[in-house]
Amino acid sequence: MTLSERIETVERRLYEACLRSGRSREDIEIIAVTKYVGIEQTEETLRHGLRHLGENRWQDASAKWNAISGAAAQGDGGSSPDGQAIWHFIGSLQTNKVKDVVGKFTYIHSLDRPSLARAIQNRAEQLGIVVPCFIQVNVSGEDSKHGLAPEGLTEFARVVADMPNIEPIGLMTMAPLDGDAEESRPVFRGLRQLRDELNAAAVLRKQANGLSMGMSGDFEVAVEEGATWLRLGTILVGRNTI
Repeated sequence: MTLSERIETVERRLYEACLRSGRSREDIEIIAVTKYVGIEQTEETLRHGLRHLGENRWQDASAKWNAISGAAAQGDGGSSPDGQAIWHFIGSLQTNKVKDVVGKFTYIHSLDRPSLARAIQNRAEQLGIVVPCFIQVNVSGEDSKHGLAPEGLTEFARVVADMPNIEPIGLMTMAPLDGDAEESRPVFRGLRQLRDELNAAAVLRKQANGLSMGMSGDFEVAVEEGATWLRLGTILVGRNTI
């Protein structure tokens, strides 16, 4: 399938999921996860109107970021198809990589520990910016998953609430990768409930309404359970050797 055909298929399935759950398509953003493709395919993704790009590792993303956004950021124009790429860091973020990521990636989806929060806060303060972040919660409880334990969410949110250069805008989780998509439903529902409880407790400076959940294999279930950001890779962008 071509990229246009994949986009059309995803949009049709997304629209049908919205109909089933009584939601509006306009309430859901798609992040095109480009970690498995190179610069040319990432630029093609932008040309097709998918502005939100997701990457897991700075080591893999750096060449793409420099080619698409780096020159423009330095005031040299750049080769981006539209100059409007919005970068999301969606993988586990090591504190020693914060200096590379903050200031280049608009959103961070993997805020999950105080040491990382302090590193992001310090770097953002140096740059004079506020970083929108999703707090990652390990709802499934799998040892292989990163993220806070659900019972630690409120305490961690209190810590982050005192950091003015971090704006918590929602929660993120990873569902089990194997099995039927329906097996992800309790995980997505659990994240939504945690979000609602956190907002009801009024711990943060503002309501954190975002839910970053749902990937290629289970995005329709995520939509039905309230996802506002979908992280779609192979089903949308495809997969090539970089």
